Amino acid sequence: MSKTIAQIQLGDTAEFSKTITEYDVYAYAGVSGDFNPAHINAVEAEKGMFKERIAHGMLSAGLISAVLGNQLPGPGTIYMGQELKFLRPVKFGDTITAKVEVIERIEEKNRLILRTYCTNQNGDIVIDGKATVMPPK
Repeated sequence: MSKTIAQIQLGDTAEFSKTITEYDVYAYAGVSGDFNPAHINAVEAEKGMFKERIAHGMLSAGLISAVLGNQLPGPGTIYMGQELKFLRPVKFGDTITAKVEVIERIEEKNRLILRTYCTNQNGDIVIDGKATVMPPK
């Protein structure tokens, strides 16, 4: 269920977790057109800095969108902007938890600023950022 800005308070949080599979990476490559060998070619990826294939950074970042559009604020939310820092690679089999926290309310413009970040199963932050959204009225 969606929340209006009047129902949302500073410090409100929500999260979503997903284990990243080989299928997810190949499906994302097909949808996005990003066939970087670091993601889809094991032989080439072994030559790279991570020595194995890694998931697309934007695949994990997409989990943030899932939280915003499904939970906080929820359906009808307009995603207006996102800052991201990719801090660690996401490997096949990692369980990524996307978390959002309301850090600013701009009621007169119906805007929220949220800290957005993703952690792996070890609690390491793999993505850190900040989003601007317009919750439904």
